[in-house]
Amino acid sequence: MSAALDPVDWLLFSLSRAFRSPLAVFVQIQGCVICLTLAIGWAFAAYVRNREINRMKDAMKCGNSFAFLCHDINELEHTNQVNLPRVTVVMPLKGFGEHNLHNWKSQITSLYGGPLEFLFVVESTEDPAYHAVSRLIRDFKDDVDAKIILAGLSTTCSQKIHNQLVGVERMHKDTKYVLFLDDDVRLHPGSIGALTAEMEKNPEIFIQTGYPLDLPSGSLGSYCIYEYHMPCSMGFATGGKTFFLWGGCMM
Repeated sequence: MSAALDPVDWLLFSLSRAFRSPLAVFVQIQGCVICLTLAIGWAFAAYVRNREINRMKDAMKCGNSFAFLCHDINELEHTNQVNLPRVTVVMPLKGFGEHNLHNWKSQITSLYGGPLEFLFVVESTEDPAYHAVSRLIRDFKDDVDAKIILAGLSTTCSQKIHNQLVGVERMHKDTKYVLFLDDDVRLHPGSIGALTAEMEKNPEIFIQTGYPLDLPSGSLGSYCIYEYHMPCSMGFATGGKTFFLWGGCMM
């Protein structure tokens, strides 16, 4: 029996020696530091989110039923809403997926109180998104200002950027802010208002960005994407400034 265990013992002994080498110790320490940094970042991000949730709950207890939109309910008065700047939302589309229709509905049903238009930009009528978004616009034609624009095939840049540029060319002449959204973003009803309010509050801001909060569907791929996005989302959850710009949400 002891002779049969000798190779195993030898392997364990070799591994223990390898893991005690200076390089292995350095790698282990580096891994511990990285994991500790990520853990602290996630904990702080969770603290900030919980603080904001508690602030909303306290505001609701004080009578502000719209605390999920703004902290001061007086901002929702008509005298304030009529002075809000015009915003154009440009959404470059390509293809039609399982959740696209629900995402588009969440985008056009924003509770922003100022002038607002939505421009869905596709390459051509051959794109599956064209017919789907056309039906959506017909369903909401009396409630929202939404249009579908044919951008044509791009020859100088990516199709997405080309669609965005065409959307800017076709937007309303009185538009003050442009919000670029990806077609797979499920938008909070107060997001446009929050972004606009911050731009109005700080005129020196050149551009604002957001970052997705992934909700894994249960598949391995969705959890891999969630794990990839988690470290990047810490900066957006804890600070007001970032050097990173996410193309899926830019104002």
